[in-house]
Amino acid sequence: MLNGLLNSFRATEPDPLPDPDAELALGALLVRVAKSDQDYQIEEISLIDNILARLFDHSPIEAAKTRAVCERLHAAAPETDVFAALIRQTMGLEDRMAVLEAIWQVVLADGRERETEVNMINNTRLALGLTEAESNAMRASAQNF
Repeated sequence: MLNGLLNSFRATEPDPLPDPDAELALGALLVRVAKSDQDYQIEEISLIDNILARLFDHSPIEAAKTRAVCERLHAAAPETDVFAALIRQTMGLEDRMAVLEAIWQVVLADGRERETEVNMINNTRLALGLTEAESNAMRASAQNF
């Protein structure tokens, strides 16, 4: 009986992470950008959930579950350019621009635009195969969101 009680307090093996697809890659990128300033705000978390719900037709609960998986992927995942390359390979130009707009929305969600976030956006933009002009347009669109 004591062993059963002690075992219930021991950590169990976490569920294995799924192989990222474009959705999980985008979610992990959004989490990575939001956490890049070491200040992961509720506004950013809510926005990531809203973006995942809007882009992938999820209910709020499905979006939150997807974000939770993306948080785990972010923590265990490869560099940002690997996620961006997966998105670039599987999405057309308009969708990649929507991805960059979503990233800008997350960066701007807390009202501060930090150098680390901007650097991450520039690296992501390059990996997505987008121009600086396209990034500026998506930033302007994100500001009006």
